[in-house]
Amino acid sequence: MHGPGSGPLEFLGSRLARRRMSKDSEKQKQARDQARLIADVAMRKDRQAFVSLFGYFAPRIKSLLMRGGAPAEMAEDLAQEAMISVWRKASCFDPARASPAAWIFTIARNLRIDVARRSQREKVYAVLETVEPDGPEQPDAIITASQRESKVREALNILPPEQLEVVRLAFTEGMSQSEIAEALKLPLGTVKSRTRLAMTRLRQKLEEVR
Repeated sequence: MHGPGSGPLEFLGSRLARRRMSKDSEKQKQARDQARLIADVAMRKDRQAFVSLFGYFAPRIKSLLMRGGAPAEMAEDLAQEAMISVWRKASCFDPARASPAAWIFTIARNLRIDVARRSQREKVYAVLETVEPDGPEQPDAIITASQRESKVREALNILPPEQLEVVRLAFTEGMSQSEIAEALKLPLGTVKSRTRLAMTRLRQKLEEVR
């Protein structure tokens, strides 16, 4: 029998509230335990504490990165790199500012962003390498380099404003294509298309001095 004035809905609501409180309590306990493990790593370089953290977070980081589009092998490598950063930076963790999970997943996301930025820079280097002359340096190498730099400036100057903007953000600001899309409020496909067109024009200009 329920108490006076209580009904099925009130009873069900009370049970759901107790379940939520129980789950919240479990999450809070888990966060406290993880924070304690991080503290053990920070203060004593406790390997067993690190193994516990690694076993819990590494597969979750990998899953998170794969859901974000990272290939499995890259996600695996980044998960391991993220946990190595946890080992090295454990003393930087402040439980008053973030939960252990939020702190660790932020490390992983930042690593993913760094990889994306390096990939963008490598594309520029790849373009430049394709137009470098083969064989030993010729007497007119300085003139050729100057001409190439001039052509690069010309190519940048004749790029449409929308293409120039994505190139600037990618290669000057070091932003990933996803970050550019968010900053410019554009679809990711549009950003990729503009980047591809800009790089094609840049390559054509560079090839004119080969």
